Amino acid sequence: MFGYRVPAPDQAMLISGGRRGHGGAPFRVVTGHGKFVLPVFRKVRFLTLAMCEAEVAEKCVSRQGITLTVRAVIAFKVGNDTESIVNAGQRFLSDQEQMAVLTGRIFAGHLRSIIGSMTVEELITERQKLATEVLDTSKAEMAKIGLIVDSLQIQSIDDGDTGYIDAMSAPHKAAIQRQAQIAQAQASQASAEAEQEAARNQAEYARQTAVVQAQYNAEVDRAQAHAAQAGPLAEAHAQQEVLSARTELAQRAADLRQQQLVAEIVKPAEAEAERIRVVALAEAERMKIQAEAAASHGRVALDRMLIDQLPQIVKEAASGLSGANVNVLNGADGLGEIAAGLVGQGLTILDAVRRNMGAPGAEDEPKRGDEPKRRGGADDGAVEVR
Repeated sequence: MFGYRVPAPDQAMLISGGRRGHGGAPFRVVTGHGKFVLPVFRKVRFLTLAMCEAEVAEKCVSRQGITLTVRAVIAFKVGNDTESIVNAGQRFLSDQEQMAVLTGRIFAGHLRSIIGSMTVEELITERQKLATEVLDTSKAEMAKIGLIVDSLQIQSIDDGDTGYIDAMSAPHKAAIQRQAQIAQAQASQASAEAEQEAARNQAEYARQTAVVQAQYNAEVDRAQAHAAQAGPLAEAHAQQEVLSARTELAQRAADLRQQQLVAEIVKPAEAEAERIRVVALAEAERMKIQAEAAASHGRVALDRMLIDQLPQIVKEAASGLSGANVNVLNGADGLGEIAAGLVGQGLTILDAVRRNMGAPGAEDEPKRGDEPKRRGGADDGAVEVR
């Protein structure tokens, strides 16, 4: 529309001509909306409200008399209130680039003043304190010209060729270098230890692998050897079992044959020898009794009759032994005892017959307790009767 003007969001529209503005200003301030402006009778100018930047590179002298070059960056703008816009418009409307120049000069003066009250160590270690003090001291002065400072950054502090800052930092550099060297040495040592540990682990793993491989190879060799020997061992074991069985069978056959020989030859021979011995003893006993009977005239007839029957009695007893399986435990002594027992039984029978028949002289015969005493040895088997 003809005559209607609208400022940009970061601009203030200043309308001159006509009535005065705020505080008796020679123009009216319009921000954020448009305004109808009569041509010819009104004049419109625009003041930027955007952020501006000013750089400062100033040589300053510290409290110790050391010359320092300080570089700083100031971010500023025209205030949003009407009063700040009027103040800035009256000063910078025709040449708005002068705002950065003037701001830099203002801050340069404040920097020189504040740095002169501080030592280099304080400037190095307390840069934020320096920036804060500069902002505080320049705030009122900047407000008078309608500007506000958003931030102040100290970019660098340089002492030129004096070397003061380098000397001041030398102990810290040495300490840092020492710590760095120590850290590097520790890192190297740790790396070397790690490498050694890794080498040991690899060697141990290789050793264990070799041991396991050797054990595996040994087991394989043993299994192969066992498999190779299994056939011959099984055959030898089978042959051994066959030999053992044959040996046991032969031993049983020998035992059986020995028993057969004992039953067929030894036992009958022993029985026949015993029979012959008993018959001989009986005959000797008969002859002795006949001799005793001849000495006794009163019992001749009876004794002869009994004497004639005694051999038959002993013979019958001996014939019973001829077919018996007699086990003689003590050799020749045992056979002698058996023969003597048979003769003694014959004499006992004879004595009983005498007593029953009332034969004279029976009282004079030997009692049972006076049985003939046997004497003999294992060598000859002779029996002596008293």
